Amino acid sequence: MEENLKKTCLYDKHVALGAKMSPFAGYIMPIQYSSITEEHLAVRTKTGMFDVSHMGEVFVSGPDAEAFVNHIFTNEIRGFEPGKVLYGMMLYPSGGVVDDLLVYREFQPDHFLLVVNAANIEKDYAWICEQAKGYDVVLDNASESWGQIAVQGPLAEKTLLDLFGWDEAARLGFYTYYEGTYQGARMIVSRTGYTGEDGFEIYTAPAGINDLWDKLIAAGVTPCGLGCRDTLRFEAGLPLYGDELSAEITPVEAGLGMFCKYDKDFIGKEALLAQKAAGPARKLVGIEIFDKAIPRAGYPVELEDGTQVGVVTTGYHSISLDKSICFAMVQAEYAALDTPLSIHIRKKVFPGKVVKKRFYQTNYKK
Repeated sequence: MEENLKKTCLYDKHVALGAKMSPFAGYIMPIQYSSITEEHLAVRTKTGMFDVSHMGEVFVSGPDAEAFVNHIFTNEIRGFEPGKVLYGMMLYPSGGVVDDLLVYREFQPDHFLLVVNAANIEKDYAWICEQAKGYDVVLDNASESWGQIAVQGPLAEKTLLDLFGWDEAARLGFYTYYEGTYQGARMIVSRTGYTGEDGFEIYTAPAGINDLWDKLIAAGVTPCGLGCRDTLRFEAGLPLYGDELSAEITPVEAGLGMFCKYDKDFIGKEALLAQKAAGPARKLVGIEIFDKAIPRAGYPVELEDGTQVGVVTTGYHSISLDKSICFAMVQAEYAALDTPLSIHIRKKVFPGKVVKKRFYQTNYKK
């Protein structure tokens, strides 16, 4: 099966480090190197790094670039300065999510970078191309030409300063970026993160990514797999496409309406407004279980009398908090904080309650 999967530019590095490799989003990716717990705690307390070269990079340019991106993107990019990054979604007319993504306004006028999820690159690019009809734009799916490393943790800034002297990185605010070069190739360094901690994303050509990885490893930065990337983002209340967002789950249901700007037109707007007006039938919530049992995706969420009112989308025994917690999509009338709900795990039922979806609060002040 592995021969049918794509490999990132760092594949050989992962194998050399003895990483446990597994299929993910059409790629063969590292799940863990030492242990998920050890890697998770490295990011929470020091610095860890991830190979995220599987993510997609789509460039949009041309006279209509701003109008086009604003049409397909739920967030507002007008008046959005070069060097800024925005989170939002692309929607189907039904309000379901094509993908959640980051939009970078480039320093060159009428140029944007869209960073999309690895599993959705081909689907997203086809969708973008279809919507571009009638717009004067140039589209470039450059995903194969770029690699990306995410350096995350409370010591991430110090690590980049000590190792590379990147003063520009230290000056970045949250959700901003700068451009430079590395080994003669274009480099983008942003400060967004997907762990709840401070963090930077470094994009450049594959050769440069390999060199940066080697230098970070030599400096003692912990390599981290996708296993702890999921536990970290989950604790921080961040969604994963396919679990908390999908073609069947709208931003309103997922609690991400703040990233949808209704004073402009975007694909899917009318469906979201209708859903808001009627009140969504279901909502994504956080649930804390009063036991060590581990909830998993697909497990039923029930009332005390055994009536099923929802389903778990992501669940773990939190490494940082030592609690069993989960995201779940439940009927809206049971979504209020402190509502008692139970999770049916195998043949037993474990009581819990609705809590805020951001389970873990970092000390990092963004």
